[in-house]
Amino acid sequence: MLIGQDAVLTGHDAVLTGSGWAERDIPLTVPALLRRRAEQRGDAPLLRVGPVRLSYRQTAERAAGMAGALAARGIRAGDRVAALCGNRIELLELFLGCAWLGAVVVPLNTALRGASLRDPLHRARANALLVERTMCDEALAVAGPLPLWVLDADAAAPDPASAGLIEAAPIEAAPIEAAPIEPAPVAPGDTVAILFTSGTTGPSRGVCCPHGQLVQWGRTVGRALELTPDDVLHTNLPLFHTNALNAFLQAVVAGASFSLGTRFSASRFFTDAADAGATVTYLLGAMVNMVMSGPPSPADRAHRVTKALAPASPENLCVPFAERFGVRLVDGFGTTETNLVLGTGVGHARPGSLGQVVDGFTARVVDERGRDAPDGQPGELLVRTALPYGFASGYWDDPEHTAERFRDGWFHTGDRVVRDGDGWFRFVDRIKDVIRRRGENISSYEVEQVLLRHPGVSEAAVFAVPSELAEDEVMAVLVPTPDNHLDLAEVAAHCTRELPYFAVPRYLELADALPKTPTGKVRKHHLRLTGVTPQTWDRHPAGRRSQHTDSALSTHQSEGRSQRPESEAT
Repeated sequence: MLIGQDAVLTGHDAVLTGSGWAERDIPLTVPALLRRRAEQRGDAPLLRVGPVRLSYRQTAERAAGMAGALAARGIRAGDRVAALCGNRIELLELFLGCAWLGAVVVPLNTALRGASLRDPLHRARANALLVERTMCDEALAVAGPLPLWVLDADAAAPDPASAGLIEAAPIEAAPIEAAPIEPAPVAPGDTVAILFTSGTTGPSRGVCCPHGQLVQWGRTVGRALELTPDDVLHTNLPLFHTNALNAFLQAVVAGASFSLGTRFSASRFFTDAADAGATVTYLLGAMVNMVMSGPPSPADRAHRVTKALAPASPENLCVPFAERFGVRLVDGFGTTETNLVLGTGVGHARPGSLGQVVDGFTARVVDERGRDAPDGQPGELLVRTALPYGFASGYWDDPEHTAERFRDGWFHTGDRVVRDGDGWFRFVDRIKDVIRRRGENISSYEVEQVLLRHPGVSEAAVFAVPSELAEDEVMAVLVPTPDNHLDLAEVAAHCTRELPYFAVPRYLELADALPKTPTGKVRKHHLRLTGVTPQTWDRHPAGRRSQHTDSALSTHQSEGRSQRPESEAT
């Protein structure tokens, strides 16, 4: 039975073995788990963030002290504390302090500005905002009366003039540890974090992540990566993203160590991992391309990393990546709302596949009418879990969207996949990214994979633009490999050799970088809005677009590709 803070999965006591913690009764709340590990691991290292080094015992003490500091500021169980700051020890301490107190942390994307920052901040109805001094002006412009807790308060004070008409926001120094308090009686189903999704296809929504879900993430991914207490997990993905936050929980569940970097750098990726003493690291699909695009270096093998969780790894790079860096890529499928529901495991990769269903989960592939699709036929992926509190509880203050996505006992992912006869799943596309041309459905993912096999292409994004035939045309934006001058006609010829005629892109365009979220996801909605520009190469130069289509496309032509925002992950 699951009751209160000490709720556990029933089973035997923990035993430290050569392969990790052999226990089935892991507490399903963050403070209970941290306390147990502090008792078991004591002075063993847990956290490394910049110059800060903390043991398990010290981390638990910091959590209790931060909870005391938050309580002294008037924060109570259920209150929400937002954060606008990079990967810093203070953000992890805020997360742990909120978890200890029964409050909710709301880490926000540091790239947000203006309305895109105001919307999630106000929708979360936060009680306070922890903000880095360098981001204080942006916060002041939208915070209204919300108290701002400023990090690095000893730096120059914010300029009131930069805040425009906003004068009501009280500015205070960020809270520091106070007298420790006992953990609140939180339950596994209580929300511990609200994570706003990237909004690549529409407005971002706050996913309510309960304590139990984050602990279960730590278990499922830890098993897939075969983590042991000897491992050092290193990530430089942002903490407002589920991947990085869950990596911390993976370390705690496994009794391992966790190292947090500041931001992703393709050129320094393995140098940073080596500096951290990492044995495990984390990549997103686009980042695999970026790291592989760099020139060979002695740093390629001067590290201890043997495996990396790398969802959406490019099929053509899995083997070359392992050969060059000595690192096996572990693929899988999970979303902020779910968990690791599909996975490959270490040493069981099948390039191009998401993996098989992970224990504790069920998956279906359904057609447009909700019927089970036969093996080999694409359809939407639906998933559910038998693990207690294994999924998010819904979307913050959005019952309609919650009911739409979590319906009939299944979470509707919006991803189009194929289940092969042997139970392995392959990603086809986001359902919203499927392109309809010449009466055929085209997977933008499959076209991208063909483009990425061209030796001169480092990154590719494929999307639909309007056609004069009331359907879609296929457009691709390409980032060349370093020092490569792509011949777009030759790229089109390459596609003609590799793709059916209806899937060959009509429009091609070069870019220095693709617009991405700070977690490396391509902002395809931005590309679709921009559409065809004067710099776009047309495979049919005579052109067959009607005046109506030209007019629709020209709305965004003046922006030009040079104004695309660069990814914070680059």
